[in-house]
Amino acid sequence: MTDDEPDRRTLSTAELRERVAAAKEAVTDDARADAIEKQRAAGKLTARERIQYLCDEGSFKEFGQLAAPAPTTPETRDWEREDAPADGIITGTGEVDGRPVAVGATDFTVKGGSIGHTGGKKMRRVGELALRRGFPFILLHDGGGHRIQEGLDARPYASGGDFVFQAKLSGWAPQISAMMGPGFAAPTNYAATCDFVPMVEDQATMGVAGPSLVEAALGVELSKAEIGGAEFQTSVTGMADVTYEDDEACLDGIKRFLSYLPSNATESPPRRERYEPPTEDAIDALTDIIPANTKKGYDIYDVIEGIVDQRSFFELKPRYAPNIVTGFARLEGQPIGVVANNPRLKAGTFDVPACDKSSHFVSMCDAFGVPLLFLMDVPGILPGPDSEEEGIARHSGKVMFEINRATVPKVSVVLRRGYGAGYVLMGGGRSTRNELTVVWPTAEVAAMGIEGAVDIAYRREIERADDPEQRREELVRKFMNRTGAIRAVEAFGVDAAIDPVETREWVADTFSRSETAYDDEWPPKKHGINPI
Repeated sequence: MTDDEPDRRTLSTAELRERVAAAKEAVTDDARADAIEKQRAAGKLTARERIQYLCDEGSFKEFGQLAAPAPTTPETRDWEREDAPADGIITGTGEVDGRPVAVGATDFTVKGGSIGHTGGKKMRRVGELALRRGFPFILLHDGGGHRIQEGLDARPYASGGDFVFQAKLSGWAPQISAMMGPGFAAPTNYAATCDFVPMVEDQATMGVAGPSLVEAALGVELSKAEIGGAEFQTSVTGMADVTYEDDEACLDGIKRFLSYLPSNATESPPRRERYEPPTEDAIDALTDIIPANTKKGYDIYDVIEGIVDQRSFFELKPRYAPNIVTGFARLEGQPIGVVANNPRLKAGTFDVPACDKSSHFVSMCDAFGVPLLFLMDVPGILPGPDSEEEGIARHSGKVMFEINRATVPKVSVVLRRGYGAGYVLMGGGRSTRNELTVVWPTAEVAAMGIEGAVDIAYRREIERADDPEQRREELVRKFMNRTGAIRAVEAFGVDAAIDPVETREWVADTFSRSETAYDDEWPPKKHGINPI
């Protein structure tokens, strides 16, 4: 209290109410016209506008609106609330599509959106509420991470950052970190354990350190885009899932992501009563979509379109490891997860990025009770010294680990190739406890690609032949004839050979009959050890 401020004990209730209302008004967007105009001039919504757009109308209740900074260094001890309204982060609870969420949005107009000690407390407060009550935790980042001025003191910083609530939230309730502006350092740390990380093109960044720190530490000059731009983080690292053209599109993406998932792991994914099945043309196209020439590709998205509800496929990480396709869809209104090999990119082979992408997606679907559909056309796991050096064996082991740990209903459909360990990574045959494994008439199932196998196992016989090329072709044809759909069913290694147009019916019936809780028998242990 300043010397000229009246003694609050002398004020009436009406005057006290007015003081609180005035203090709240002072930190709103309307009261800070110049700062807000700069934000909008940059093509961005304000932190409060983002929350207002995301949450159902009138549902958001702000926590800590009158929070003030807690500076510690001598240069910043005179900071007041006016210097850092709400301490630069808007937090609270609201609803998205009628379901509760916890939200935190950093405010770039307040000290560059940096997170101070008070702001960190606000974020933890709503995160812990989400943890306790089991609803999604959403962070909208637009700032420079931890506030440097408040971090140059061992007394407050010695306790370290508090990420325990995020670790506990993982697999319990969905976590989202949207990068809507600068996001180096702390925002990236928060994003690392989140389930969905969208970025806004041309304005968002993420990374453990920005260009200034990189240059200071390594002497390397790089731009923000080179270190952590949206293109880099979605296509090279896979840290981010999807890019959007502006704030509104990004927030719409968050809403769509949440629409496939339950509020927490004790609930079922939200089913839609109204849905549109694939068009007859989309279904009929499945009959001849697989080329006669096994070396030719086709559009895996056309296969997905012929199975799931219309306009329901929501792809995650489309730019990263595009040889494997992952995303949510709906089948007769029920959310499902789709994992599909993409024959047009690396022939759908599993490399290290594809292993990481698919294993993470499988784990998320299992955590939130979303059934899994595998659409298989895989020649195997990428061999070679480079792949081995990257640790392909352990990364592929991570896929097997997650598929076999998953207890949600699983269906595997062999569209064409099901070779070697790739067959196992896509849940083929009895390699995991599927509800259903089927093959299309175009399926080829074998321990490895036939031509390569013949070249290895029958090399000497081919070399001794009068006509080596002819003999090789005879052997390839002989063994190719033993890899087809009918042969695959003979020893009951799969459940059925089906016509492609029957796929949706088989999959939908299987999932609808697999809704009873299933308790698998596991040894008395705390948890398995992830290979990566």
